[in-house]
Amino acid sequence: MIGSLMYLTASRPDIMFSVCLCARYQNSPKESHLNVVKRIFRYLKGQPKLRLWYSKNKDFNLKAFTDSDYGGCNLDKKSTSGGCQFLGDRLVSWQCKKQTCVSTSTAEVEYIAASACCGQVLWIQNQMMDYGINFMETPMYVDNTSAINISKNPVKHSKTKHIEIRYHFIRDCVEKKLIKLHHVSTENQLADLFIKAFDEARFFYLITAIGMMNFD
Repeated sequence: MIGSLMYLTASRPDIMFSVCLCARYQNSPKESHLNVVKRIFRYLKGQPKLRLWYSKNKDFNLKAFTDSDYGGCNLDKKSTSGGCQFLGDRLVSWQCKKQTCVSTSTAEVEYIAASACCGQVLWIQNQMMDYGINFMETPMYVDNTSAINISKNPVKHSKTKHIEIRYHFIRDCVEKKLIKLHHVSTENQLADLFIKAFDEARFFYLITAIGMMNFD
């Protein structure tokens, strides 16, 4: 069942977080996990015509949102990175992935998440270059000012020297003006959809904001 749901997340970003969360327990599933999977299927049955809408407007600028929870996993206290990328107002890519290390601060988890999102942005930039479209200083929206400042500061200090080297390539991308980091309020952080659960009102606000519509 998880495999089928993972396949479905390619066109249903609204279930991305729930499915990825359930997938973590495939090695030792419990009845409670099965009940959660059944709830996902009931949600899909209740929203069979909820789909992504791609408008015809000419806005084709690339932008990205990235966010992370802090120690969201109760078992090992690792965090979850989430991100989404848009061409204009069209959602073209989204991610939800558990981080491989335990972080010591919210700034660190946001910095790691931003680095992962940056890699996805660079991939989209390279793909679009094949069509003669060149994106420079792609705006990337983060809701943590400390993570933004770390990304802009090429100097390593005591509070960041333990972070793995592979995550620091985002500094090089900022220096080369491939991306540009901007602060966004938590209320307008669209990547929240891929890292945590919400009440019904907030959930439907986010899926509407990323471009999902009910085609009844």
